[in-house]
Amino acid sequence: MSATSTAEPAEPAVPAELTEPAAPAAPAAPASGLAARLVPRTYRGVLRQPDFRRLLAALLVSYLGDGLSVVGISLLAIRIAPAGSAELVVSASLAAYALPAALGAVVLAPWLGRANARSLLVAHAMLRAVAIGAAAVLALTDRLGPAGYVALLGVSSLLGAWGNAGTYTMLSELFRGADRLPANALVVTGQTAAIIVGPAIAGLAVPVTGPGPIVLVDALTYLFLALQLRRIATAGAGTGGAAANEGPAANEGPAVGEGEAAKGRRTGHGFRLLARRPDLIGLIVVTAVFFFLYGPVEVALPLYAVDGRDGSAGLLGAYWTLFGVGALVGGWAGGLLLRVRPWPFALAVVAGWGLALLPFGFLGPGWPTMLCLAVGGLVYGPFPAFNLALFQNAVRPADLPAVLAARGALTTAAGPAGMLVGGPLVVLLGAGGTLLASGVATVALAVLAGAVLLLATARRRRPAPANGASAS
Repeated sequence: MSATSTAEPAEPAVPAELTEPAAPAAPAAPASGLAARLVPRTYRGVLRQPDFRRLLAALLVSYLGDGLSVVGISLLAIRIAPAGSAELVVSASLAAYALPAALGAVVLAPWLGRANARSLLVAHAMLRAVAIGAAAVLALTDRLGPAGYVALLGVSSLLGAWGNAGTYTMLSELFRGADRLPANALVVTGQTAAIIVGPAIAGLAVPVTGPGPIVLVDALTYLFLALQLRRIATAGAGTGGAAANEGPAANEGPAVGEGEAAKGRRTGHGFRLLARRPDLIGLIVVTAVFFFLYGPVEVALPLYAVDGRDGSAGLLGAYWTLFGVGALVGGWAGGLLLRVRPWPFALAVVAGWGLALLPFGFLGPGWPTMLCLAVGGLVYGPFPAFNLALFQNAVRPADLPAVLAARGALTTAAGPAGMLVGGPLVVLLGAGGTLLASGVATVALAVLAGAVLLLATARRRRPAPANGASAS
């Protein structure tokens, strides 16, 4: 979510986009009575797709590894940091784990833009496995220093935007129209469920094993993902290829002609397509600033909970676990949001998350702030799936990797940039003060963006002067 939306935030016809007729589902046996009660029909429909089930299972294993690393990456940084510089090492490590993805999205576009979705995700998973695995092995042999750690994490994230684009392009190839939102929601909900299980496991394991083995398990889960992807068909195999050739939903997206579609994977093509959709650009701008303001939270929360080298890893795990519980519930509900206006929804998420951070500036670690983080997760949970569905339904699947990589170049860089700022902020304001400052700035972003939206709406509704009046 980014700030300074200079383009007029004209709202697209989202209900039409998100309720487009779906591709025919594969025939399946009727759901059992228990499954029908526990799983909404919206989700049962997409879970009938066998390739989606395989993809979801492989992603869930990888997300579990990421959940472990929510604790492992920062605690390993604290452990290897020289005395008095833990804040800066944590900040640099977390930024390196994601920031180079933005560089890779732009620099590698001439080559990776021509790859299919599965190849993009495999390449990302293998690079993560090798680089993170090397960091873990060096840590286990006491040969890992801060500079080497940051460098390996940076290498591991170089293909992050392309891996994410590959994931959601595969979903766009497997489904169309209204089925994409619940499919996105299941993937995002699985990711947030990993934040429940992973940090809790890591919080219990780190006091016994240290953070090195936790990071090694993360590397192995990426290797598992890369191997499992070989079993999954792509290019719309789940829908007979129909989704792969589908045009923009409801004619809301940019009408890319055959000649331009052939250029769909060239450098900058994703940015050119986005330039035709000021509503999507405005959403990206607000998203990017939102993520930037969230970045210091990733740095401050471990130091807030752990309080240096001698604090409780279990407490940090509990914070992230409760955040994950809230995000899991919110994400599950988000899959049913077929008729939501994008701008009011986005601004409500931004403001709600900022408000959830305010108590951290006045209270110490404990249950009150844990509950605040859980509420923040609940508010944020539906946002990722909803956001991505807008892009999937506005752009042809053939163009989607380039568009999502362009989006990722902007939004992926925002969070790590905020993490880099987070280190000096923690030194200046302390961990609690940094969390408070992030919350205040995030609420201010929602207010500012809402004011710009109201002004733009009022200007669009202002009647134009009549030609006859100007002539007289």
